[in-house]
Amino acid sequence: MFNGIVYNKGFIKSFIKKKNSLIIEIITDLTFTKKDIGTSINCNGVCLTLTKIKKKSLFFYISPETLKKTNYKNIKINDHINLEKSLYYGQNISGHYTQGHIDTIGNVKAISIIDNSWLIKFSIPVKFKKFLIYKGSININGVSLTISKINKTGFEITVIPHTLNLTNLMNLKKNNIVNIEFDIFSKYIIDLNK
Repeated sequence: MFNGIVYNKGFIKSFIKKKNSLIIEIITDLTFTKKDIGTSINCNGVCLTLTKIKKKSLFFYISPETLKKTNYKNIKINDHINLEKSLYYGQNISGHYTQGHIDTIGNVKAISIIDNSWLIKFSIPVKFKKFLIYKGSININGVSLTISKINKTGFEITVIPHTLNLTNLMNLKKNNIVNIEFDIFSKYIIDLNK
């Protein structure tokens, strides 16, 4: 479980592509010990298991299902990755509960800069629009954000300078693909009402 408040980033140093899976190496200043091997780390919104540590390098295995659902299929060397350790008991929750279970990918349709904030428009597959709630929470590349508008093809968010400085959202450009996890409560409520 995570809360989408990102203070740390890393970058892709290397990756090994297999037929249907991927092993990635992320360099970061975020500290881990051998005891952390096997724990869950939120990497660009995806809950991944830490499999190996070597100095400042973290290694993760990405399964076929994760490759299919996320933007890791388009990964490149030096891509910046948002990182968040899993929550522990007693920790402040200032974002919203996220699981690191990506629902879909979204496409950046437009970016407008208003003062120092970014207004970003995303398109998503139409079957996921039912999970969008005006002023509700959404997780984009591991960052907890608020939906400011819902439109025919997707939604809009506003990203403040503080969040831009701490995350890889600052690197977004038109047509980039992002990982999206919808609010867990909206998913459960819709599922109960089937």
